[in-house]
Amino acid sequence: MNDCAEASSILRESAVIVFVNSVAGGSRARSYLAQIRKLFESFHVHAQFVMTNSAAELESSAQNAISQGQRVLLAMGGDGTFQALANATFGAETLLGILPVGGGNDFAAALGLPDDPVKAADAILRGTPRFVDLAKVRTAEGRTRLYAGGGGVGLDAEAARYASGAYRWLPGRSRYLASALRALVGYVPIEVRIDFPGSDLISWKAKALLAAVLNSPSYGAGLRLAPAATLDDGSLHVVLIEDIGRFGALRLLPRLMGSGELRTSHVKRWRVSKVRLTARKPGLFHGDGEILGPMPVEIEVVPRAVRVLAPTAP
Repeated sequence: MNDCAEASSILRESAVIVFVNSVAGGSRARSYLAQIRKLFESFHVHAQFVMTNSAAELESSAQNAISQGQRVLLAMGGDGTFQALANATFGAETLLGILPVGGGNDFAAALGLPDDPVKAADAILRGTPRFVDLAKVRTAEGRTRLYAGGGGVGLDAEAARYASGAYRWLPGRSRYLASALRALVGYVPIEVRIDFPGSDLISWKAKALLAAVLNSPSYGAGLRLAPAATLDDGSLHVVLIEDIGRFGALRLLPRLMGSGELRTSHVKRWRVSKVRLTARKPGLFHGDGEILGPMPVEIEVVPRAVRVLAPTAP
């Protein structure tokens, strides 16, 4: 496939499958499906739309499609949906895409896609393919998983648990804000150690609100913890917010929802290719809002891991 060709011309020559996560973003996908079908038809792109009822079902369906020789696969959903698609297709010569209809669409935003899924579809049909990095995490249980945007431990992992459970019905950013506030009710700082295997960087220990490892500038529906990150810089961006107490965290949230530029001695940042997170007490790590497993975890960047449809750079 020619990376310089416009996406629509590539897609017209290919068998395209769009996997629809029907429960993503409070079941938003169904309301946009007819418009997106018509848009694909207007570009003379023949696409098969396959309904799935969860990210896990989507991942299984994508694996089956790969085994049958399909190589152009798109997903309608959020960050967790794209994570499922990326894990299903990793290692195969595929072209992927995301139509953002999830609660958190940080990976799509980092690609430069509009939040509106119809406008996003138009942007990728007029766009070009590009390679992007992914993060690969190995948990204490030995599970290996790729994620696309951001992951972490501490308050954000606890918030992710609520966001995928009790508050799943809330739309967009409000889901993650409500989940973070709920997580603060039982807030207990974690004692975390950060190591940088293969690097001369000194290990760091601290009581922390959270420790995050990002491939994208933001996660959690717009929390811009790593404003300098890009999807193809070959690096992970590690962010530690030290313990600032429950009320300090409440004051911090509005700024996190904005620029993410937290100019305080309580925030530490590193740019690395590999990192290991360990905690004194049991804790869970999330990636793209999905709980992936217990600590300790080791995360490394996978440069140019997958090729995705993205808007043409201005």
